[in-house]
Amino acid sequence: MADALAVDTDRLDGWIADRLEGFGLPLTADRLGLGAGIANALYLVRRGDHAWVLRMPPKVKNDPSASDTLREWRILTALEGTAVPHPAPRLLCEDVGVLGAPFLVMDVVDGFTPGVELPEPFAGDGSLRADLAMAYVDGCAALSAVDWRARGLEGLGKPEGFLERQVTRWLAQLARYETRELPELGFVTDWLEANRPEMSAPGLIHGDYSPFNVMVARAAPARLAAIVDWDTGTIGDPLLDIGHLLARWTEPGEDAVISELPGGVWGYPSRAEMAARYGAATGRDLAALPYYEALALFKLAVILEGTFARERAAGVPDSANSMGEIVPRLLRGAAAFASGERR
Repeated sequence: MADALAVDTDRLDGWIADRLEGFGLPLTADRLGLGAGIANALYLVRRGDHAWVLRMPPKVKNDPSASDTLREWRILTALEGTAVPHPAPRLLCEDVGVLGAPFLVMDVVDGFTPGVELPEPFAGDGSLRADLAMAYVDGCAALSAVDWRARGLEGLGKPEGFLERQVTRWLAQLARYETRELPELGFVTDWLEANRPEMSAPGLIHGDYSPFNVMVARAAPARLAAIVDWDTGTIGDPLLDIGHLLARWTEPGEDAVISELPGGVWGYPSRAEMAARYGAATGRDLAALPYYEALALFKLAVILEGTFARERAAGVPDSANSMGEIVPRLLRGAAAFASGERR
């Protein structure tokens, strides 16, 4: 797991040398969070009063293409000077001899990752929460507007046939570790294949766009301080990003598909209101939005089933395996969007 990747601060300090501030001062590296097994490892690196975030891939991946540090570096550098908020990239190390894996160093972002419980002033101000939800949408819209060719991102992905490849690509990954029957899987994949729309104009996509992968400025007005975790970014259909955001947005009377991302709490807008904001900002046709919502949840289910399979192989009882219920719940959510039960 990512936790097994210890940081040798002497080697790290020697590699950084005078390329960052504080050269000659003692360097420390403290782990930030524990991740979920397949998450990238994050460390807060300090030299004197100077601080940065170091990010490297986990030791175990569901797929060789996951946690791609070089891809993330390429995207972050391409985003410099755009309207998309992101951590400023500082250094890239491709030499696995330094820390055991490639890694990148970024500036620290002053902000917080939003969850169900928000700090003040957002907790007590419904209008701020409404603005925050729309800030998520605006960040997604800004990303879709990036001129990826002008930013040197040709070859980052294969936009031609992007939607046509999705079901086959994710089913192939699932086949490498599938250990159980998954209810709704057949219905969802058949529906996705039968109802695939014409692809929206290609653009840079995040690949896992949700409030868990953004950081929010701490004070009003509500705005994104950064969109983070770019290692699965590619050139594809931008509607998959807004589909991912909205598919996980829970409204009154609904069961959460993965965790309580509240759309029914005082002040938060509905999925329809957020979709309207995105459509107005981008001019993209959202008639097939349920397709993208179902596809996003299917993709996420496949990724998290890898965690379930790995924990089962390690002897973790199914009752203690957090993905045991989350993955079927995601597929039920995908089926609900496909059938029109959830909109």
